[in-house]
Amino acid sequence: MPISPSQRRYLRSLAHDLHPVILLGAKGATPAVVKELDLALSHHELVKVKLSGGDKEEREAQIVFLTEGTGAECVQQIGHTVTLFRRNEDEPKLALPR
Repeated sequence: MPISPSQRRYLRSLAHDLHPVILLGAKGATPAVVKELDLALSHHELVKVKLSGGDKEEREAQIVFLTEGTGAECVQQIGHTVTLFRRNEDEPKLALPR
């Protein structure tokens, strides 16, 4: 389910105070990182990921790999940090506006 612009704005405000939960190293996005991110999204729903260095295209490829691997949506990207959201259908933790 895609998130609406008002929900995206609300999630960005919540993510402002968060610190990155997942830090990508020199190998970038790997299946092991996707597995850890999946666990973090199941627990927190909204997480920040610090991307590894590289040019803009490489970071975009990492974001696509992570979002497709976990089913999450990109809320925002600022520099090397991306915020991802995935609703926990069993136990929702964040109440989203309509």
